[in-house]
Amino acid sequence: MDKSRSGFSNRTKTILVTGSAAIAGFLFIASGITADGTNLRTGGLEDLRSLVLDRAYKVGILQNQVDQLATEVNELAITKVDPVLSSRISRLEQVTGLAPVSGSALEVSLDDAPREAGTALPETAAPDDLVVHQQDVQAVVNAMWRGGATAVQVMDQRIISTSAIRCVGNTLLLQGQVYSPPFVIKAIGNTSDLQQALNDEPGVMLYREYVNRFNLGWKVSILNQTTIPAWQGTID
Repeated sequence: MDKSRSGFSNRTKTILVTGSAAIAGFLFIASGITADGTNLRTGGLEDLRSLVLDRAYKVGILQNQVDQLATEVNELAITKVDPVLSSRISRLEQVTGLAPVSGSALEVSLDDAPREAGTALPETAAPDDLVVHQQDVQAVVNAMWRGGATAVQVMDQRIISTSAIRCVGNTLLLQGQVYSPPFVIKAIGNTSDLQQALNDEPGVMLYREYVNRFNLGWKVSILNQTTIPAWQGTID
């Protein structure tokens, strides 16, 4: 057996095993956070927010380690892959979201209703009526896919078919990271088709009713040129 080829294989296996362990830790933390359901709005929210923030910090450290290992694996693999296989890999990266995408885009921003200290709620409003929820963000993302988007991003994260959007109170939990409103969604594609899909989406229609009734934030913009980065997480 070729010693150099064997050395590369052993080193790559070691890196992949280490990376898999880091990813497993990431998935364990994320599944533990969301184990109680897909819509985290009930009691103990303050404790839950603290737990989520602590776990998100630890997930960030693990993700940095995974990114470093993935970079090393890619650098080792580049010198060993033949041109035909490399071309196939590039095509698959485009389909699975592992490559950046550039083009014109539609940007949608959703925000909680403005609240000033001491201001009473609108007469017909409950506290939940004044905040953006996960189904609101999900409705916009669904509309973008139906409108033919080639890439979708929520906040600073690329969305792929296995991405899960969760809410914790009025914060968003996405791939182990916690975000506060306003929540920004970008989608690259034909902006006319994306706008039409957005207008036709039932969940978006419902959200816009609340925009009119309770002054929730809603803004749609066309971006002539933007780049959505590649997906950085696991594809398992």
